[in-house]
Amino acid sequence: MDWLIELDGNVLLWIQEYLRNDFLNVIMKIITSLGDAGFVWILFAVIMLFFKKTRKVGIMVGMALIGSIIFNNLILKNLFQRTRPYEVVEGLKNLIGKQSDFSFPSGHTGSSIAAGIVMFKELPKRFGIPALILGILISFSRLYVGVHYPTDVIVGAIMGAVSALLSIKLYNLIANKIKEVK
Repeated sequence: MDWLIELDGNVLLWIQEYLRNDFLNVIMKIITSLGDAGFVWILFAVIMLFFKKTRKVGIMVGMALIGSIIFNNLILKNLFQRTRPYEVVEGLKNLIGKQSDFSFPSGHTGSSIAAGIVMFKELPKRFGIPALILGILISFSRLYVGVHYPTDVIVGAIMGAVSALLSIKLYNLIANKIKEVK
């Protein structure tokens, strides 16, 4: 397991050494902030609730976000209590300041991938593809700014994808049961 921890740290140091620059630093700080408290995804879900054509997707995104928060932020973060990489990896600089919770898994990634996948699967591609790309960018930004290990982001993405797919399935199951009753 030590090799994985070392690899995690080395990936972050590589990103810091070879990808970071003044221009990208500004962009990545903005991108990562879009995922703060799931803000952009909650906003999209609420907007979709106002329109009959997208209401179903707005509900699914909301369900996926709730699932991601429960599994990633409430259960796994508190179970594993992993220290943030900028506190452990020697030489790693955090670009956005101290974070208030544990590192594993990435909540930003979980919510971004959960919402992005629901939107990708359920909306027309002209909306779904940009949503998924934004979700991936927010996920990568967590590595770029130095607040998550790669394994935090990978597990956050897996949990987000599971939350998205379960939310779609659960919504459709409930909707079909309601149709049967009518």
